[in-house]
Amino acid sequence: MTTFRFYKSSYSGSQGECVEVARNVPLVTAIRDSKDPAGPCLIVGSGAWASFMETLKAGDPAVL
Repeated sequence: MTTFRFYKSSYSGSQGECVEVARNVPLVTAIRDSKDPAGPCLIVGSGAWASFMETLKAGDPAVL
C-alpha cells in the first residue's frame, strides 16, 4: 500500500482553504483538500505537476 506524506505550503493562510501536496512517491504527485484529509485525492504524474507549477510561477494569464 502506498502512503502519501502530505504537506501544506508555508505560504498558506489561516482561512483553511488550502491544498496539501505529497511528492514522496516516485513518478506521481498527490493533491488533496486540507479541510478533508480523509477524502479523495487527485494523483498526477510528477512531470505534469512540475509543468503546472512552472506555468503558475511564470504567471501565465491564460492559466490564472
